[in-house]
Amino acid sequence: MPHRDADINEQALLYHAEPRPGKIGVRLTKPAETPHDLALAYTPGVAEPVRRIQADPDLAYRYTNKGNLVAVITDGSAVLGLGNVGSLAGKPVMEGKAVLFKHFADIDCFDIEVQAEHPQEFIETVMRIAPTFGGINLEDIAAPHCFEIEQALIEQLDIPVFHDDQHGTAVIIAAGLLNALELQGKTLEDARIVVLGAGAAGIAGIRLLMSLGAHRRNVYAVDRQGVIHFGRKDLNPYKFGVAADTERRTLADAMEGADVFIGVSGPDLVSPEMLAAMAPRPVVFALSNPIPEIRPATAHGVRDDLIMATGRSDYPNQINNVLGFPFIFRGALDVRASRINEEMQIAAALALRDLAREPVPPDVLAAYGRDSLGFGPDYIIPKPFDPRLRERVPPAVARAAVETGVARAPYPAHYPR
Repeated sequence: MPHRDADINEQALLYHAEPRPGKIGVRLTKPAETPHDLALAYTPGVAEPVRRIQADPDLAYRYTNKGNLVAVITDGSAVLGLGNVGSLAGKPVMEGKAVLFKHFADIDCFDIEVQAEHPQEFIETVMRIAPTFGGINLEDIAAPHCFEIEQALIEQLDIPVFHDDQHGTAVIIAAGLLNALELQGKTLEDARIVVLGAGAAGIAGIRLLMSLGAHRRNVYAVDRQGVIHFGRKDLNPYKFGVAADTERRTLADAMEGADVFIGVSGPDLVSPEMLAAMAPRPVVFALSNPIPEIRPATAHGVRDDLIMATGRSDYPNQINNVLGFPFIFRGALDVRASRINEEMQIAAALALRDLAREPVPPDVLAAYGRDSLGFGPDYIIPKPFDPRLRERVPPAVARAAVETGVARAPYPAHYPR
């Protein structure tokens, strides 16, 4: 394993460095081959679009790239599994996010790394640069500051602001969990759910699942100090919002009789004994990367009646945010939405849920080297390279935006009716 890790590390360094440093660039979308082209592209040609936009700011969507441009912004305080590495060290990740936006949804991105010690500094920076963009994707910002930052920007900006570590993860978890519960003969309304990790993904996941029908009395959030309950005096407002009225205090207590475990925490935190204590036909989403909260081989050795998902691509049922954020933004941008609200997130989750129940096309099977793949314990969520994602998720998001009144452009004519 060390040899393999060293090999992939060297490959990654070469990939990022050669033949040209970095992973993204800028390409022209209009000709610039003649003096006349340049006269249209810059002076004097730019004068008339400037005047039109000054008179009607909405015309920026017609005469500039604003409507297809998203900022991927971080302060570097919670980068992947690496922690607070600082804004500059987070740049490879932000460039990578831009690659995914472009490849999967043809959305252009600028990655922006902000050196900010306090949330208000970050908020003010984003506020000042926001006119450039059609949307803001917040990335790798530590909790609890991420909640304050996102809420302030949503309230003050008229373009979508989306913290993918919160809502993107929540959407994919919800889609996969709805399918897994159905396969296990259970319902979200009746399931008892344990969420290990009360940061951005954990709290957002709980909120979305409750909006979809999970009962608060059945949800136990667990952090480093144990079960988050009303008797604790160390809770910030975000953790207090997911606190339970319970006498259970430890992760082991919470796991006893649970139908669902969702881990967004760290490696090897769930013991075989905890898994064995869960209810019959459990659902286990062990999403810590690269090492899950409980490893699949261990989990399947303890229980032969579980459905399991991880955050890794080398196991079935990868809970991968790339199934969500490119397509959620595509739908939001295409109707010029002022925000990405909860109804749009739910629409994305249900579209993903439904797509996993359809027959898998041959080109998707070929991409993943599979002879067959169908809805079942090892396939509860679509694969990232399924081209139908672009066909299903953005229209669902756009329709929800229109129906909830946050769209400023009509439902696109090229989308399915």
